[in-house]
Amino acid sequence: MKRTIIEIDETACTGCGLCAQACHEGAIAIIDGKAKLIRDDYCDGLGNCLPVCPVDAIRFIEREAAAYDEEAVKKAKLERLTEEAVRGVQAAKKPGASAPDRLACGCAGTQVRTLAQESAGQDAPAQPSRLQNWPVQLQLVPVRAPYFDGCDLLIAADCTAYACGSFHADFIRGRVTLIGCPKLDRADYAEKLTAILTENDVRSVTLTRMEVPCCGGLEYAARQAVAASGKDIPMRVVTFTAEGKILPQDA
Repeated sequence: MKRTIIEIDETACTGCGLCAQACHEGAIAIIDGKAKLIRDDYCDGLGNCLPVCPVDAIRFIEREAAAYDEEAVKKAKLERLTEEAVRGVQAAKKPGASAPDRLACGCAGTQVRTLAQESAGQDAPAQPSRLQNWPVQLQLVPVRAPYFDGCDLLIAADCTAYACGSFHADFIRGRVTLIGCPKLDRADYAEKLTAILTENDVRSVTLTRMEVPCCGGLEYAARQAVAASGKDIPMRVVTFTAEGKILPQDA
């Protein structure tokens, strides 16, 4: 069948591995220092790998390819997790071994960390919610919800509201909020967002994401949607660290 699938320019590829981390389907591997699409049927065509490539070595193409096989992906993941779990147990039995710092999938987004934060104190005043719409989950919100017309839209990766202590005041206030997680949700964000932007009078888009590669899929979908809408909608991307700091280039 002919379908959308990624193509990797191995000449441009630096072998950094960010695309392999961002691809939670396991379709990409680093082989001999270069990223390679190891199986067509593992590629879902959503493109989480595209925005994380620092040299733009990945693109979408239309070609004959095996259909995406979700069951094969699940089976491969289970086998990989089992193998890594066995290796982890074996390593833990060695003298002086410490606990692993991330889950077996190896994704940077699952890295286990303890974050040091300043205490707000028991007497700190409660902050009011600034949420002005419901539902907020991107998969649940109707395309023609009345609050979209004339709104400033916030598209937020799930984790950002937990990383940033002043998220309601700084980002939700005055905006219609949509949330999603490209690593956990099985949905075509670009299609839904394109419909929302096309059929409503959205004045601006602010996207908040974490610095981990898997958030790149949400940013890529939003950029696709803005372009596909055919409208001149300003878009701002804000990237957070796990400690809640905004990366300088997006501040």
